[in-house]
Amino acid sequence: MIMKHVRLITISIIIFIMFIITGCMPESNQVLVTGEQIETVHAGNMELHFLDVGQGDATLIVCDGESMLIDAGDEDKGTLVQNYLQKKGIRVLKYVIGTHPHADHIGGMDVILTKFDVEQLLIPNVKADTKAYDNLIQAANYKRINPRYPELGETYSLGSATFTILSSGKNDYGDNLNNCSLSILLTNGNDKMIFTGDAEEEAELSILDTGILISADFYHIGQHGSKTSSNQRFLDAINPTYALISCGSDNKYGHPHADTMNKLRQMGVKVYRTDEDGTIIATSSGYGITWDIPASNSWQVGNVQGISIEQEEDETLPIEHMMYVLNKNSFKIHLPECPSVEKIADQNREYSNKSIEEFIAENYNPCKVCNP
Repeated sequence: MIMKHVRLITISIIIFIMFIITGCMPESNQVLVTGEQIETVHAGNMELHFLDVGQGDATLIVCDGESMLIDAGDEDKGTLVQNYLQKKGIRVLKYVIGTHPHADHIGGMDVILTKFDVEQLLIPNVKADTKAYDNLIQAANYKRINPRYPELGETYSLGSATFTILSSGKNDYGDNLNNCSLSILLTNGNDKMIFTGDAEEEAELSILDTGILISADFYHIGQHGSKTSSNQRFLDAINPTYALISCGSDNKYGHPHADTMNKLRQMGVKVYRTDEDGTIIATSSGYGITWDIPASNSWQVGNVQGISIEQEEDETLPIEHMMYVLNKNSFKIHLPECPSVEKIADQNREYSNKSIEEFIAENYNPCKVCNP
């Protein structure tokens, strides 16, 4: 009996060694041995397409034949995103995620919902009195898609990969729709990637408070590189090797801001930018991320009202170059990314790079939401 067990064990070991030598073990699995524990890491063949939609966001993720779209650019970019997906042979989207109800993220999503078979639409449980949000809901109703409002900690599968909800936007952030952004941690084998929409510092710190481990290889920079996102504690917790900024060339917001670029540069992060290189494609094998282009080495910050600003290392954007948005009717001062800005009538909206002190002298008051 003992000899029989010995023979069985010996045969099992031989078969295992033959699997390794002949390469018959699936490429998507790797056996990791740590002490007495044996863990199999599942990894799929994943591509991440960061589409150039100007001043907005749209990311196509494909893993093992299953596809997901995170945001779809502004209202005039829906057809562009549609054409890109169709050229890639996409017919079905397992998930469409609208991170939050701002037009530069969901403006083109009505086209996507109409033109593709969408299995699940994931959006935060917040409503917005905007044309982009109304169009999204109408398109979902037309295709009989019931939006799902994910909860913190929920996990979904995409091929061999998974993604976990880091922030559902349910916290009381008042009128700040940026902080209501759905944030996810995407995991493919050993590769981890974080997407946070336009989440600002308050929402980032709330993610840290959940206790979920967010260390990741890649971070899709929040709010197009705005200084109101990418809090240093949040960046330190992620400690990314790579980062991507999606923004438009010469955008009126001055994205990416110097504060964000300085942080990334000091941390040694390799940065990729759609405003410099257009659409960018990354590949995750589960054991590392590769890119179709070299990382940016310009460290150029955004231009504000045509001012060209070349930042040196450790130098921050001078306050006199910061742009603000004025509401000439309510006499409020706003940051360009403030959610209240899109509600200001065109005839009452004015852009200026004066100092806060100068505005106050003219009887303007800082907005209590964005705190310029």
